[in-house]
Amino acid sequence: MGRLTLANQLTILRIMLIPAFVLLVVYGYLGWALVTFLAAGTTDALDGLIARRTGQRTALGAWLDPMADKLLLVTTFVVLTLPAVPLTNHVPLWLTVFVISRDTAIVGVVAIVSLAIGPRTFRPSIWGKLATATYIVTSVVIMYYNYRREQALVVDIFLWASLALTLISGIDYFIRLRRLINEPAE
Repeated sequence: MGRLTLANQLTILRIMLIPAFVLLVVYGYLGWALVTFLAAGTTDALDGLIARRTGQRTALGAWLDPMADKLLLVTTFVVLTLPAVPLTNHVPLWLTVFVISRDTAIVGVVAIVSLAIGPRTFRPSIWGKLATATYIVTSVVIMYYNYRREQALVVDIFLWASLALTLISGIDYFIRLRRLINEPAE
């Protein structure tokens, strides 16, 4: 068994920050919740940079990093959607459903394709990366304005941008997946 690299430790730290983030939001410590989310985001930037620069890319990291990203974003959207949590700005339920459904459908279809016709390399598209970046910025904007206890037009703009990129990236993934299914296995 290989050793746990610094990059992998940062990814694990990101996962460990998720429950702290949820508790901070639920108990109304919105400034600390924002700081915790930003710290988790910093670990995401650092783990990839460290892994590339030090040549410490690992199979564990290849699985753990995207899982940590999905866990953080899905958890963030869910906790910011809950009507029982007293927030000035919530993520609408419809957006959370679209975001989670897109990710679940992509992972499910890729798994089924891999099992049915063999492994395929399925790299993230620019639309998927833009969607993820928009989800992160949307979360930060919502948390910032919740901390200030203000409603702002910029929140609505990012919510609608998140929806648009969810739909565009979802369509793009399925178009690319159709092409991938018809390619011979590597």
